[in-house]
Amino acid sequence: MTEESSRDLENLLTEERRFPPSAEFAAQANVQADVYARASADRLGFWAEQARNLVSWSTPFTEVLDWSKAPVARWFGDGRLNACYNAVDRHVEAGLGDRVAIHFEGEPGDTRTLTYAELQREVSRAANALVALGVRTGDRVAIYLPMIPEAVIAMLACARIGAPHSVVFGGFSAEALNSRIVDAQATTVITADGGYRRGAPSALKPAVDEALTKEAGSIVQKVLVVRRTGQDVAWQDGRDVWWHEALEAASDQHAPVVVEAEHPLFILYTSGTTGKPKGIFHTTGGYLTQAAFTHLNVFDLKPETDVYWCTADVGWITGHSYIVYGPLVNGATQVIYEGTPDTPHRGRWWEIIAKYGVSILYTAPTAIRTCMKWGEEYPAAHDLSSLRILGSVGESINPEAWIWYRRVIGGDRTPIVDTWWQTETGAMMISPLPGVTTAKPGSAQKALPGIGADVVDDEAHSVPDGHGGYLVLTEPWPSMLRGIWGDPQRFQDTYWSRFPGLYFAGDGAKKDDDGDIWLLGRVDDVMNVSGHRLSTTEIESALVSHPSVAEAAVVGAADEMTGQAVVAFVILRATATAEGKSAEDVSTELRAHVAKEIGPIAKPRTILVVAELPKTRSGKIMRRLLRDVAENRAVGDATTLADSSVMDLIAAGLRAPSDG
Repeated sequence: MTEESSRDLENLLTEERRFPPSAEFAAQANVQADVYARASADRLGFWAEQARNLVSWSTPFTEVLDWSKAPVARWFGDGRLNACYNAVDRHVEAGLGDRVAIHFEGEPGDTRTLTYAELQREVSRAANALVALGVRTGDRVAIYLPMIPEAVIAMLACARIGAPHSVVFGGFSAEALNSRIVDAQATTVITADGGYRRGAPSALKPAVDEALTKEAGSIVQKVLVVRRTGQDVAWQDGRDVWWHEALEAASDQHAPVVVEAEHPLFILYTSGTTGKPKGIFHTTGGYLTQAAFTHLNVFDLKPETDVYWCTADVGWITGHSYIVYGPLVNGATQVIYEGTPDTPHRGRWWEIIAKYGVSILYTAPTAIRTCMKWGEEYPAAHDLSSLRILGSVGESINPEAWIWYRRVIGGDRTPIVDTWWQTETGAMMISPLPGVTTAKPGSAQKALPGIGADVVDDEAHSVPDGHGGYLVLTEPWPSMLRGIWGDPQRFQDTYWSRFPGLYFAGDGAKKDDDGDIWLLGRVDDVMNVSGHRLSTTEIESALVSHPSVAEAAVVGAADEMTGQAVVAFVILRATATAEGKSAEDVSTELRAHVAKEIGPIAKPRTILVVAELPKTRSGKIMRRLLRDVAENRAVGDATTLADSSVMDLIAAGLRAPSDG
């Protein structure tokens, strides 16, 4: 743990404000407190109870947890079920077919409402269409769609036939899509002509076509295309199929395929420190149990009356757990919005909340800070009195944004649940509970019932209150990843080797004097940009693939809006230097190159052309020193560098005007 991180935390604690539970949640306090007590007394019994109460089983399980092959777990292993049946069919069978499942708002202003009965029919048609295209149980399907109802329908259709889906964020490039298709060996792609983003149609199908000119083209047999924007698209007969035509030809009756509890439900790729994205995969029974439990309890969900809105994209784990599976398994009514918070105007989100009477809002600190920057007049112009719970996800929220969120958006009446979890954990792990916890702005606070979390030192000893260290999970949990697709050794090495028997993914944390947990950022070389985990190595590889770049080093620097921003230091090849391009021209060209290779989210905020990088005598780049420079701190100990004067040159260059 760096001294700077510890000092930052001490400052937060000194200025700490506490927000006790409001009277509205007083009746809930005893109920939720009892949940903690039951989980503490019998952790496995507690999770078995949740699995039986929240999930429907075709074959009930008798075994709760098999940890004999740790770190690979089997939860409810002898049970059988179907995820789509749990999310859709059972609500219709229970007489709730007329309940709204999804209110969709398109960015141009078009709307669509799907009840659970309508969702069941659409998903059944999509499942039958996939089967007609040759998809079978166990086959992988890549989904590359904008935030439209078809994205949810496609995921559920895959789950219905037992075909693991691999959703790829629609902002990722053709190269990123190709690598994910190849790794998963996905035989079918579901995409769209495009989607709407910031007031204009944004094409998607061309990226699929480009991806399929590479290795993925020999694997993919069919491409199912949703018509969303009406853009002209290239078409390959025999491979490409229109979504609407395939569904029109399909029956709206389909029996869900029953699978084992440990059957893979989905693969979701997250950046890794080797430069190759990791295919995190989750299975069915345990994942559904924890996603449903956390969604129900952390948000104090009342499915009969609440209108829930998670502003994430389905291309990330938040969209999987808290748009698709958690809310729908719980029978919730939710809002899905296609566009950005400022399109067509900066009051768009607040307009949607007022229109549908949203009562639970779950969004990212980056979005909150952006809305803070725009000013209070935009939310003030709309009636937000329907809101009763606010949530924060994706990264640690700074206390200033937390307090603004509660005061301006919640009107000082709404509790805030500040949640910590990851793609790898599948569901929330650390969060306050409404009605139980006295909230502290900026702290995720305590592990949820049934979860074992701790902060340890270098020897894996639990640190005392008031001290910092490494955030670990001490017990297996139902929604945990079951591995990295096709690479079990990497799973072991990445998450279980630093502290044997403990899960550690690279987060630093500190306990305050009450024992509550504060996240301090990552201690490895994976950055968190707007809640999206990006590998420094992957971005460095993209930079070096450009013919002008000889070497590159990338670090994450603190950023007021995005949590962290990408800062790159590059050494140019002699041929590029001879071309006489300005630093601004080089920076613009390289930023565009990274966006093409990985996606716009990975585009560096700042690129600094340097003559040399800080290296030890053994040749290791000291990114710690680059991070100091990028965050305008005094450069730390440079005595191990082969040439300590390098840092003076780099620091001077970064202080010069940048490209912005």
